[in-house]
Amino acid sequence: MLHRRDALKGLALTVGAVATGWAGRAAAAPTLGWTPTALTSDQAQLVDAVAELIIPTTDTPGARQAGVPQFIDRALANYCDKGQKDLLIGGLTRMDADARASHGSMFVALKPEQQAAMLTAYDQEAAIARGQNPAQPHFFTALEDWVTVGYFTSEPGATIALKYDPVPGEYHGCVPLAEVGRAWATR
Repeated sequence: MLHRRDALKGLALTVGAVATGWAGRAAAAPTLGWTPTALTSDQAQLVDAVAELIIPTTDTPGARQAGVPQFIDRALANYCDKGQKDLLIGGLTRMDADARASHGSMFVALKPEQQAAMLTAYDQEAAIARGQNPAQPHFFTALEDWVTVGYFTSEPGATIALKYDPVPGEYHGCVPLAEVGRAWATR
């Protein structure tokens, strides 16, 4: 069973790993092989790049291969309320604006090291924001959450990255009462 504390440690390690070198393995976002419904094409490419930086391909499939960008797009189109959608899309717009202001290019056109530095800054900003006002969500925290949920509920995430046992333990439906012992009773 995964506990919240363990999940947060994992996310912190992932962001730290991105900052220290895994970012080099995440290639620039390829041309989308799918049509976004809630996101624009540029926003979908940005989500694709960020998701792959957060959960890169290693000895297990990365977020891109697990279909995380499509998951996020479907969630925004079919599940999220207006506030959640505005938070995430506003954050994506901010990421591209910050990339243009700092480096003169869209986020997806930056070098992986520049992308990782920006994500690390957003992660630090989100941690400070959580400490100051926990009730006010930060876009990067929401984006990390969607990437994590999308990855670990995907088939590759659930069966390759995680330990998967489709039938945990044996089930014996017809056991003689003599093997079980006395039956339970309530007062």
